[in-house]
Amino acid sequence: MNSPSIQCLNDLSRLREAPTLDQGTKDQLREELRLALTQFSWFTIGVMAPSADQALSSLRSLEASQQWTSLEVVETTTDEGPVFLKGNQRGGTVRVRIEHGLGSGILISGHGDDDAQPATTWGPLPLDFFS
Repeated sequence: MNSPSIQCLNDLSRLREAPTLDQGTKDQLREELRLALTQFSWFTIGVMAPSADQALSSLRSLEASQQWTSLEVVETTTDEGPVFLKGNQRGGTVRVRIEHGLGSGILISGHGDDDAQPATTWGPLPLDFFS
């Protein structure tokens, strides 16, 4: 899927699979995301990918780009196949499991320190969005 209809982060929310984005759109979305992330205290990250290695690589690129502390992988799979990675900054952990039927992409949810601030989710972003 190409990116002509993607103008802002909200446009991604209707997709099951991350679109292919041109460089200008990536740059625009990165800036919008950077500003949005400043409004939240901590994050959960979901990565839908063809393999555990690709999911972890996408997570590590995200962490490096945001200068976040690397999360500890506490559960993963050695099986081949599509995976869902769930990272949680509050707990500091990552879990990876085989999951068929998903698209591919990165989902980031911002959370506040209490229930007064509802969680917001952005994505799916391309797996190479933060590379």
